[in-house]
Order: sequence, then C-alpha cells, then structure tokens
Amino acid sequence: MNTKHIKIENENVGQRLDVFLSNFFNEFTRSHIKNMIEDGNVLLNGQKVKSGTKLKQNDDIIVLDCEVKTLDATPQNIDIDIVYEDDDLAVINKPQGLVVHPANGNENGTLVNALLYHLKNLSGINGVIRPGIVHRLDKNTSGLLIVAKNDKAHVNLAKQIETKSCHRHYIALCNGNFKDDEGEIVTNISRSKKDRKQMAVCDENVGKKAITNYKVLKRYGEYTLVEFVLQTGRTHQIRVHSKYIGHTIVGDDVYGSKSKFKLNGQLLHAYKIEFTQPSTNKRLCFSCDLPDYFQKILNRLDNQKK
Repeated sequence: MNTKHIKIENENVGQRLDVFLSNFFNEFTRSHIKNMIEDGNVLLNGQKVKSGTKLKQNDDIIVLDCEVKTLDATPQNIDIDIVYEDDDLAVINKPQGLVVHPANGNENGTLVNALLYHLKNLSGINGVIRPGIVHRLDKNTSGLLIVAKNDKAHVNLAKQIETKSCHRHYIALCNGNFKDDEGEIVTNISRSKKDRKQMAVCDENVGKKAITNYKVLKRYGEYTLVEFVLQTGRTHQIRVHSKYIGHTIVGDDVYGSKSKFKLNGQLLHAYKIEFTQPSTNKRLCFSCDLPDYFQKILNRLDNQKK
C-alpha cells in the first residue's frame, strides 16, 4: 500500500478537498477521488470527511493506497463492435444486454472482459473492476461509449464529460405524446429511498443536479420518438427524467411498465458522441444506426399510420 502525506500551504487554503486532490493527483479522475474520500481512504487531520470540506492552513491529509491498481479481470473472447480505435482510446457500439463492467452476479461476460481480450492497453485509473471505462451505459441501453487506453487520456476524457465538452446524444421511444417539441429537464437525482437499486428525482438540497435536453423527432400518437442530449451524467438519468415528465421509455419495466412489444429492455440508444481527441485536440464525432429490434418497432408504428 502506498500512503501519501500532504500538508496544506497558504495557496491552497479555502479549496475543496476533492478539487485539491484532483489537481494534486493528475492520474486520477475527480470521480475516483470522490470515491476514495467516501470509502475512507482519505483522512483530513486523522478524520474521515466529506468531499466538499474546505481546507485550512496546516491541514494534514493522508491518502491511503494511492497507487493506480493493476488489472486482473479475465480477458474473454466476446465479439464487440469497435467503431474507432487509436493509441489513446476506442469507441465501442455496445449491444443491449451486455453489462459494462464486472459486479456481484456478473463477474464474467462483461464489456470489460471483452476489452481486455481485444485491446492491447486500457487505463488503470478505475482499478481492477472498471479498466478503461470513462463513462458507462446501462445493461439494456445500447450504443456508443468511449474507452480510454491510457491514464492521461482517461483523465482528459473524464474532464470533457465533466465540463460538458463531450456531447452524448440518445434516441428513445417514449410512451405518450409529448406536449412540447423540445425542452430541458432540470432536477436533482439521488438513490431512491423506496428501492436502493433505483434512482429518483429529489429535493434541491439532496443528490446531484441533472440536466437533460430533449427534442421530439416523430410522433406516433400513443408514442413519441425523442432525441435526448445529456448535460450531466447521473446514473439512469434519461430513464429517471423520462419518468419524471410522465413519458417513460418503452420497454423500461424498472421505471415504467411492461410493453406490449416483446422487448428485452428499454428502447434507448446512444446513437452519437462528439469529443476532442486527447493528444491531437482534433474534434471527433461518431454515430451509429438504431439496433434492428428498435428499427423494427418504428417500422411497425409507421405501417400502422398508413
């Protein structure tokens, strides 16, 4: 275990603990720093504190186990659609039903297992469980996500997501007929008090701020095809916001109800992503078609309108 002792000097007084450590450890993302603080691996004057604690002159910070962990997940020959790849990153078109990273009950058969087999290098910032994973998609959400191949690229890409310079676009088929052609949903989101596996809209002084923009693409009477653009990246954000405005996503039996269509999950697809390449600063944009099962539902609805 590698332990780091840090003494706060005058120029850092008043800074948030998580912001200071994010600047101090360039190899870690801010979300990773927050997790370290919440897990008790960061002590301020010998005490566990919150991420937003303001630093004072001569404060003593102890960071436990601050080494980047080596990877030990098992590589598996699972077919994945690699849309783009360079020395810093890869863009993957994840199919519905594929879990992104190992967890209890899903130790194998995940995207991470496939990445370890198909890609030579992956960033180690998120440790042994989530190597290379800059952002994630739910198991039953399909579409594009970025994978980092080294720690420098990982920090850069995570920063782009945090500062909203990485643009993520989704298409969803929602229940009901949207009143407005476009709009913005702004709430706070936190873990649901009724079901800890779900997220929920909460009061302003609880949880984290979540912003989602939407635009109606096509109306089918009892259904609406919608483009969602994330301004923040909270867990289940689009699904929670869709429920909040009374238009749950078709096929989402967690936040909505079972659909009359025979589906294995929600009709939610991350179809476009735009970001800056970390080394070249070139702006990159990728898009992918809707999955066949999604397009078949739309074709069926189109035929009903004729």
